[in-house]
Amino acid sequence: MRTLVLNAGYEPLAVVSFKRAVVLVMNAKATIIERVEGDPVWGARGAVDRPAVILLTRYVRVPQSRRVPVTRRGVLRRDGNRCAYCGKGATTIDHVMPRSRGGADSWENLVACCLRCNNLKGDRTPAEMRWDLRYAPRPPHGAQWTVRGTERADPRWEPYLELAA
Repeated sequence: MRTLVLNAGYEPLAVVSFKRAVVLVMNAKATIIERVEGDPVWGARGAVDRPAVILLTRYVRVPQSRRVPVTRRGVLRRDGNRCAYCGKGATTIDHVMPRSRGGADSWENLVACCLRCNNLKGDRTPAEMRWDLRYAPRPPHGAQWTVRGTERADPRWEPYLELAA
C-alpha cells in the first residue's frame, strides 16, 4: 500500500509506503486527508487509520531544478505513441534538427516518429522535406512527470494530482 504525500500547499511531493506515512502522522509532521476505509493499522496502542493521502504540516521548499530527464520512453509517452509527422503509431524517436547539424537531445528537439517517416526524413529537417510538425515539442509538465510512483495512481489521488497539472 502506498501513500501520496502533499506539500503544505497541496502540491504532490512524493509517493511513500504507508508505514512511512503513519510515522509522519504519528510525529505530527503530517495529517491524513484521505484514508483507506475498513483497513486500519493496528499497533500496541490501538488502531490508526491507514492513510491514502497525507498533507505535510510545514511547507517544504522544492528546488526548481526538478526537471524531467529526456528519455526515449518519455518522448514516446509525452507524444502518446503517435508520429509527429503523419499521426500513425510511433515506435522510434526523431531529432527535428538532426544531430549531425547540431541538434540537441532535448525535449524541444525530440519527437515520436514512425519507422517509415524516420527513414524517409533521414538527415534532413522537416522544412527541407516540406513536412509540418503536428505539434510543437516541449518539456512535459505535471505531477505525473515530476513525482515518481504516480503512473499507477490510486483513484483517491486523482483530485490532488489534477490540481498540480
